[in-house]
Amino acid sequence: MPEIIYQDEWLVAVNKPAGWLVHRSWLDRKEKVVVMQTVRDRIGQHVFTAHRLDRPTSGVLLMGLSSEVGRLLAQQFEQHRMVKTYHAVVRGWLEGADRLDYPLTEELDKIGDKYAAPDKGPQQAVTDWRGLAITEQPVAIGRYATARYSLIELQPATGRKHQLRRHLAHLRHPIIGDTTHGDLRQNRGAAQHFGCGRLMLHASSLALNHPVTGEPLVIRAGLDAVWQRLMQQFGWQHCLPDLPRVEFDPQPGQDRTPQ
Repeated sequence: MPEIIYQDEWLVAVNKPAGWLVHRSWLDRKEKVVVMQTVRDRIGQHVFTAHRLDRPTSGVLLMGLSSEVGRLLAQQFEQHRMVKTYHAVVRGWLEGADRLDYPLTEELDKIGDKYAAPDKGPQQAVTDWRGLAITEQPVAIGRYATARYSLIELQPATGRKHQLRRHLAHLRHPIIGDTTHGDLRQNRGAAQHFGCGRLMLHASSLALNHPVTGEPLVIRAGLDAVWQRLMQQFGWQHCLPDLPRVEFDPQPGQDRTPQ
């Protein structure tokens, strides 16, 4: 069940659990429980999305309580006037900090984007990244006797589809659990040895100016049980002190975490 982490008379923000769809989609018609409907039923009023998170990504999802506020929020996202901070667990040791400016060609869904231009050129994509912690675990995955992982902070300056996943794959440090752009052998190993059989990408915070009052607003989403367990196993439990720990109540129809 999504946790409401901020609400006033104009906005509501939730901590979206991994595996939840933001809204109903004909791409997955069998899914009956989605974030928008659940939040609407919980607070007793309609909500209007300003952005989206991929189904396997957890973290801050911000919505307006009117179509006008939803539009104003969407403008802030489109004009890159929000600071979005993510955290990810990636394969290998990635230390230091840098800005990756690497254009991406648009990823098209065979059905959802069947009318889009297939020959669209690469679009600018910029991500700031910073290594926070590393670990080497005494488990053999693939041809190596040990497994190395890094905790990374990410701030995308643009919003291309799967930008963070694709940028980290370009750096040869794919996000653990990424079945599209990642290392499938590493994904299986991480699931087997560390219990993280899903995408380890979390939308940790949003910093913005309130679309109605203009006041600065920072919204943070806590780490769920899978993240907490992995942080403990890797000795990283003190790396993200600003993020509270949360426990999500189970919700019928959301008992799987597809990639």
